[in-house]
Amino acid sequence: MSVSMTEAAARHVNRYLSKRGKGVGVRLGVKTTGCSGLAYKLEYVDELAPEDMVFEVHGLKILIDPKSLPYLDGTQLDFVREGLNEGFKFNNPNERDRCGCGESFRV
Repeated sequence: MSVSMTEAAARHVNRYLSKRGKGVGVRLGVKTTGCSGLAYKLEYVDELAPEDMVFEVHGLKILIDPKSLPYLDGTQLDFVREGLNEGFKFNNPNERDRCGCGESFRV
């Protein structure tokens, strides 16, 4: 099982952690919500939890809880700019469908 991030995502996370003055990386997860069933969660992390699965990418830690890992296996976190918008994008090979508003997905 693996999860990764692009260099663009790593640069963005590093900049944000530097501004905060603390943090070890990001925690990715999924939650039940929306019209397709699951939505991505992303939060900056200051401390590791004992149950976290840890992946080191570009010098950063990506932390995932064991329940979310089967849904996120193989996912690549990217940071993209599209026109005036920018944000994180989850490139998840397990996604089978996405709702029309783009807030939730199904595996």
